[in-house]
Amino acid sequence: MTSEPNKNILMIKERRKIREMIKEKDKPEFLRSLWWKFPKFKNDPRYRRPKGNDNKLRLRLKGYPPIAEVGYGTDKKIRGRHPSGLYPVVISSEKDIEKLDPAKHIVYISSRVGGRRRIELIKILSEKGFKIANAKVM
Repeated sequence: MTSEPNKNILMIKERRKIREMIKEKDKPEFLRSLWWKFPKFKNDPRYRRPKGNDNKLRLRLKGYPPIAEVGYGTDKKIRGRHPSGLYPVVISSEKDIEKLDPAKHIVYISSRVGGRRRIELIKILSEKGFKIANAKVM
């Protein structure tokens, strides 16, 4: 069996490796067809799959931006993780904290939580050693 300090060291090394993987991941920005031609498309950054018969983007012609397809996805090890390497969790009460582990989770306090309760939650979370992503007090 591994002792507790060795387990923590392994988790720290794993998180460090995951952080490096997140930084290295280079994904192009997928933009809709003809976004450079029409001002209304410049203000709307959402990707739309090109479907036109003669669409140059769909035909993957040289000089056109890449289209989203299989292969650009995120690795399973880092998918859904915070850049710190921890899994993000939204909490709204003290009950939610009981299920979490400070070594694996980073906490976001729900926007529905008021100021007084937010301060209480921040105190409890900091005592238990959690990282809080949105710790500012309103």
